[in-house]
Amino acid sequence: MKTRNHWRGLLLAAFSLCGIAHAASPAPARVPDTIEQRVAACIACHGREGASTNAGYFPRLAGKPEGYLYNQLLSFRDGRRFNSDMAHMVRHLSDAYLREIAHYFAELDLPYPPVSTRSDASAQSLARGKTLVFEGDAARGIPACAQCHGQALTGIAPAIPSLLGLPRLYLASQLGDWVNNGRHALPPDCMAEVGRKLNSEDINAVASWLALQPVPANPKPAAAPPAPLPLPCSAMGK
Repeated sequence: MKTRNHWRGLLLAAFSLCGIAHAASPAPARVPDTIEQRVAACIACHGREGASTNAGYFPRLAGKPEGYLYNQLLSFRDGRRFNSDMAHMVRHLSDAYLREIAHYFAELDLPYPPVSTRSDASAQSLARGKTLVFEGDAARGIPACAQCHGQALTGIAPAIPSLLGLPRLYLASQLGDWVNNGRHALPPDCMAEVGRKLNSEDINAVASWLALQPVPANPKPAAAPPAPLPLPCSAMGK
């Protein structure tokens, strides 16, 4: 018959082995507290390190003007832009944290993917889109996109974005939001004023033409607009 001391000895031995096994197990890996790690949630939708995915909707973040990215994060947080996922992500973040995120993506210098050369838009619609981009429509009070976004269409520092390298669906949806009063900026809200004058044919034409345009070798935003802006615009501090 086994004695009480015998069983006690076996239990102590078992506990000792468990302790040895626990001590020998590797410590859990620590997640580095870096900005790269903290913006991983952004990459889930916008692509690795902010380069837009092939999903057909999410915009590229890499290389956008810092002021533009910061203003959009503020707008999602403060209710001027409406997207449930974005609002959830940023609703508790401070101005300083949003500025840090904007700076990170603005500093990324990543190659753009090849631009598709295929479109179901008609030649007439594409020609109309190009006209609106570079000439506007004076009779309807619509300025050319290039007057604000630059002749190269790569944006203007500090806060006007590029119009190139973006999916057609994204471009059309954002122009539609301006038309439908679903997107806002701080006053003076120049895009809201322009958007109210666009119709669905204009939006399809501009988005279709822009989506086909190659990105230039130097995709950086210009340091200044080619001429005074046609409208007061909060993106330029005016």
